[in-house]
Formats: sequence, structure tokens, C-alpha cells
Amino acid sequence: MRKQPTPLAQGYVLKGYRIEKTLGGGGFSSVYLATDLASDTPVVIKEFLPVTQACRGPDGRVEPLSEETAALFSSGLKRFFDEAAALAKLNHPNIVQVTNFFRAHNTAYMVMPYEIGRDLRWYIKRHPGGLSEKFLRTVFPPLLLGLDELHTRGLLHLDIKPANILLRPGGNPLLLDFGAAQKTLERPAGMRTLTAGFAPLEQHIKGHIGPWTDLYAIGASMWACLSGRAPPPATARATKDTFKGARRYGRRYSPQILEAIDWCMQMDQLQRPQNVRQLLAFLSETPRQEPGDKSDIGRWFDKWPWLRLKRS
Repeated sequence: MRKQPTPLAQGYVLKGYRIEKTLGGGGFSSVYLATDLASDTPVVIKEFLPVTQACRGPDGRVEPLSEETAALFSSGLKRFFDEAAALAKLNHPNIVQVTNFFRAHNTAYMVMPYEIGRDLRWYIKRHPGGLSEKFLRTVFPPLLLGLDELHTRGLLHLDIKPANILLRPGGNPLLLDFGAAQKTLERPAGMRTLTAGFAPLEQHIKGHIGPWTDLYAIGASMWACLSGRAPPPATARATKDTFKGARRYGRRYSPQILEAIDWCMQMDQLQRPQNVRQLLAFLSETPRQEPGDKSDIGRWFDKWPWLRLKRS
């Protein structure tokens, strides 16, 4: 059974932010709703707190559980802080913005704006028969543009899934939760967050990761929109791959969307799109609208014509 971290208390003031409540967290972090006392605005604060490596003491400090976990905690803390600094340099409408980051209580924190909306998981649960193609074409092109900006800066997300895709009013997507993010040239180090069904095999076996790793998760998230559930874990597919992919949904969705999903979800990473622009270019290849009636994705490619690249 997973240990639960001891959260900061409601009303606690941390570097000018008042903790209002705990929103959640995972094995590596705690997430809080807080108020920025300088501007009186709500924010979200993420605290590095890996429960298998450290705990909070009576004085509020986070300390390693043992000498054995101290090295892992120290390296994880440095990575969390460095990645918060890298994310703070990003400014894209579809990537959550890190507005501040700091060290306190022997750990690190990142501060982000509080956004109103529902995550993609919420929509999937309420449409068990599958979300429409129009929905997919509204959500995923701008999300991919944000992901391309992330990759261009040399960062990988490594935990894309419906729970980490927030849909704001109008269906405007925002990619959340960079707790698993890392630089593209780094070797996977220590324990990393991954989600079965959305993580490709190379994440399970600490293989060669890159943009194609995030694109597997994009395809898996799109597949969940069609099927209403997560795909089978990549480890199970590696043993005996009976996964039929998206083609079973051919009566409701265009061949282009289905082929894009199956391309992303190839087990062999060399058989997937190698970067976001390849996938976006493929999605733009076949027009699917009447003359003069541009689809959502068509408008995106008018705005960014350089995306009209050919699939290699």
C-alpha cells in the first residue's frame, strides 16, 4: 500500500503563499491550492516529496528516510529544481506556466496559476461511447503545438495521459503535471513516474527515450477518447501483443485519425513519428471539409504553415 505524505497544514504561509487545501499528489509530490498574498490570487503549488525516500518531520522539514534513500532524494531534488527552472522559461498557451520556484524546508516547490476546467479523463468517463472526431481535432492539435515547444526546448513530459490534460472553457487544452519531465539528453535516473497503458515500453525498461516516447502517450490518450478506457500496458503487449489498435473504430472516425493513433502506438519506437511536426503534418495531409469550410485543424495550419511537412 502506497504511503501518504504528510501535507502542509491549511493556513500555513510558505514564502508569501498561504496554503488553502491539499489538492492531491502522487508518489513523488504533494499539490496544494494556495493564495498568493501579494496579488490575492489563487495558485497551485507543487512540492517535491517522494514518499518512498523522504518524510516530513515535526518541524516541517522534509528529510530522507534513511542513509540509503538520501542519495536518491538529493538527486531527485536537484532534478526537480532544475526542471522547474527550465519550465519557468516556457511561455506557451497550452503548457502550464511555472511562475515561481524556490527551495524551503529542505525540499523544492514550483508555483503555477490556478486554472479552471476539467481534465480529459472527466470527459472520457461521461462519454463511454467515445468522444467525437471534432472533439479530438479541437483538443489535440493545440496540445501538440505546446508539446512541440516543450521538445524544442530539450524537455520531455513523460507522463502524458487524460488526467494531465486540462480542458478550459471552449475546449482549450493545457498540458499539466511535469513531475516526470526530464531533459532529452539525460539517461533515465532513479525512480520515475509512469502510467501503465500510456507509457511505452522504453519507459518501463529504461530504454532510449525521446519525443517518440511522448507521442506514444498522445496516441494512447486519443485511443482512450475513442474507447473510454486506457490501452493495455506496453509490458503486456511486449509479451503477447493482441492489441488491435484504433482500426476497430473505423465506422465512426476518419481513416486519418485512426492511422495517426496507430502510428503513435507502435511498439517499435522507430516505427512511430519521431517528432511532433511529423504527426501534425500527417494530420493535415487529407482535407476533410467542403470548399470554403475550414475544419479546426485547417485553421491551425493556416496559422502555422511551416507545419505542412511531409511524413518521412
